[in-house]
Amino acid sequence: MAALGWLTPRRRPATARSVLAGEAAAEAAQKTALIAEAEELSVTPAELREPAFPVAGDTRAAAFFDLDNTVMQGAAIFHFGRGLYKRKFFQRRELTRFAWQQAWFRLAGVEDPEHMQDARDSALSIVKGHQVSELMAIGEEIYDEYMADRIWPGTRALAQAHLDAGQKVWLVTAAPVETATIIARRLGLTGALGTVAESVDGVYTGRLVGEPLHGPAKAEAVRALAVAEGLDLERCAAYSDSHNDIPMLSLVGHPYAINPDSKLRKHARSLDWRLRDYRTGRKAAKVGIPAAAGVGALAGGTAAAVALHRRRR
Repeated sequence: MAALGWLTPRRRPATARSVLAGEAAAEAAQKTALIAEAEELSVTPAELREPAFPVAGDTRAAAFFDLDNTVMQGAAIFHFGRGLYKRKFFQRRELTRFAWQQAWFRLAGVEDPEHMQDARDSALSIVKGHQVSELMAIGEEIYDEYMADRIWPGTRALAQAHLDAGQKVWLVTAAPVETATIIARRLGLTGALGTVAESVDGVYTGRLVGEPLHGPAKAEAVRALAVAEGLDLERCAAYSDSHNDIPMLSLVGHPYAINPDSKLRKHARSLDWRLRDYRTGRKAAKVGIPAAAGVGALAGGTAAAVALHRRRR
């Protein structure tokens, strides 16, 4: 039997080198499996390593979503303007301006302060003297006509994940609070923070209460809501496409750059913020949006603006 001793495994103490070799082999095997799983799911290995988020049952956490180009393609106020034009609230020249601004917004993917201010001023002058209840009813119709099909499925899924975890989800936008509230309710979200237009006895005066909810004002609104709701901002998440919302994104422990403009993309990468882009072909395929459809919609919006401009001339 002694001659067969070499066939019997011998118990030898592990040396430092053998321990290192074993750990390296295990790490390589785990990495290979992670890469294979990531390729199967069309995500990055880093996304698979992220801990489960949002945390189910964490009611001291909430999510705050910008609206324009984050939850919805384009700007809500422009879509609202189209609906009001259809209902004879203003003339073709105002629609031409709305169309050009919307085409620019979709091409550039960023907010232009001058365009946004012009759109707000136009909207305020248009609704002046109208009943708040009237505009709310019309807003419901406009959502179905122009907004429902422009919700980004990927962002909608992110919001639903927070809702499924038992957390509140708020829109935070410079759009009129009435429009934002309609969109939030239609998407099953908790509510909305938006720009407040002054009304007296239920009639719009044509003035704002304070200033538009934009940039730093959004951060202040989120901070105030967090205090009122007893939220821990370090456990909250915020989502936006615009560098103008960096103050809001910086407030929370889980900032997301969604369809980011170039400045926000650069900022997000420098701070290792999570990033999602649903505009590209790869991401569009993941959320079920044909890339060609996005190109067609963009071309259609630009063509419409050009056609209106030619008619005006």
